[in-house]
Amino acid sequence: MVPERAGPFAINPLLEPGDCPQSRDREGALAGRAAITVIGPLAHARGSERTDGPRSPGVTSLLPSTLPLNRRTETPGHVAAAIGAVLLAFSAAAQPLTVPQITGVRNGVAGVSLAWAASGADQAYTVQMWDGTGSPFWITPRVEFPWPLRATQWLDTGLGDATRRFYRVAAVAPARRGSLLAVTEVGVFDRAYINFGLFVLGIPWTASYSVHVVKLDYETIDPQGGRTVASGAFALPLGTTKSLPLASYQHGTLAKRDEAPSVSETEEQFFGIVMAGFGYLAAMPDYLGLGDSPGVHPYHHAASEATAAVDMLRAVRAFCAANGVALNGQLFLVGYSQGGHATAALHRELEEYHASEFTVTASAPMAGAYDLSGVTLEDALSGRPMPHPYYFALLLAGYQSVYHLADSLADLLAPPYHTTLPPMLDGQHTGSEIDAVMQDNITRLVRPDYLAELRQNPRNPLRQALYQNDLYRWTPRAPLRLYHCAADADVIYANSVVAFQAFQARGATQVKLLDPLSTGDHGSCVLPSLIDAKRWFDSFRQ
Repeated sequence: MVPERAGPFAINPLLEPGDCPQSRDREGALAGRAAITVIGPLAHARGSERTDGPRSPGVTSLLPSTLPLNRRTETPGHVAAAIGAVLLAFSAAAQPLTVPQITGVRNGVAGVSLAWAASGADQAYTVQMWDGTGSPFWITPRVEFPWPLRATQWLDTGLGDATRRFYRVAAVAPARRGSLLAVTEVGVFDRAYINFGLFVLGIPWTASYSVHVVKLDYETIDPQGGRTVASGAFALPLGTTKSLPLASYQHGTLAKRDEAPSVSETEEQFFGIVMAGFGYLAAMPDYLGLGDSPGVHPYHHAASEATAAVDMLRAVRAFCAANGVALNGQLFLVGYSQGGHATAALHRELEEYHASEFTVTASAPMAGAYDLSGVTLEDALSGRPMPHPYYFALLLAGYQSVYHLADSLADLLAPPYHTTLPPMLDGQHTGSEIDAVMQDNITRLVRPDYLAELRQNPRNPLRQALYQNDLYRWTPRAPLRLYHCAADADVIYANSVVAFQAFQARGATQVKLLDPLSTGDHGSCVLPSLIDAKRWFDSFRQ
């Protein structure tokens, strides 16, 4: 038996196939392959197995229960009344979710076939798995289609060399992904404003258009596949009837909710305005947990970065269709720092899951942490002074919200940070404010015993979470330029080297790695990267 452990789902003691008499010596048993255990939280403490209904060979079916996901139910005070009503409706619907009863699992030549009972007439399902090593650590596998799915069965073809595997299923209300919920006026920025900003930045360009910016609130999914709301800014040029290309700009690290592009007139919003001033339609997703989106921001969680951006593109298309704005079918992707990671995640998502809906024309991820589990983690564990240690704090908080690495974030942290740091990670403080309560050697922030286990155990949950969010084990098809300055001390250059070499090894020879300013650090590399990418995008424009 494995121990009970709190997590995003209610985990109860698990029954392995060998513990169940019905699982032995039956046709189709699991001999010679991985031990497959089906998990459904018990309705009663140490509850008994369900004995009614059909039983599959080698399967332990447990009684279903309710599944509380850790979502905030309050809405941000700045959210418009209409969006607040939507958020409240989503929160009310999302509190206890049903865990469907798994009705069958069979190990075959093609893989493991999993089936479960429908939870209702209008439900979707997400499967999670754990490999049975160490403490239970549940991941949503990346498969050939996006979760959640409407079917009540799934074939797991990714067993590989695994010796055992545990499954659980969550039922969620299906989202109307990308449906536009509200449009809020942000403002009109005339050419003089844009050109003055370019002059201040030392960029010798002259914008062609004044720009109209609106905030879009739209429906998307959370990391478990449940319904939620996200927001973003959309900038469009004024005074043209041409069909225009679409550019999606993924912003860099933001610690404070109201610094998001749809809320604040910051440099993150300004780059989208500049793109619109030169004839692009610029989408700027806020991501989950920022802007109008409730809950903790899942920082560097690749799947939700991608789904929030995909659904922002859908909301933009809906806005354009309703307002007579013509699109020419081209799509450009760009982002710096966290935005580089998010851009790579979005590019992968579009080409692997939505190629019939969107075609990426060109993509420019910049200074991203694409090798989180390798280069980035080893750099963090080196003990060197970090220019911005709050990145690591945001990462721990974000992954705690998604993966539940411990019972609480405080349980991961050493004194005095276990009491001083969590209150600063509430989305109401800036990165500099968080840095002020930290030290630059981030190895001193976590408990010594947890740090030792993180160093020594390859199956440590944080290591596994980082591995799930690496972004170099895929094959880009569209033209892609990785921008990164070699002297970057925040997100070290080796991240892009690993990604570039992996892409080349996979046959993606159209991928290039560019260092636009070899002496540039993380801050001074931004403008040279964006300027070169904009010129490159212009070379594709129709």
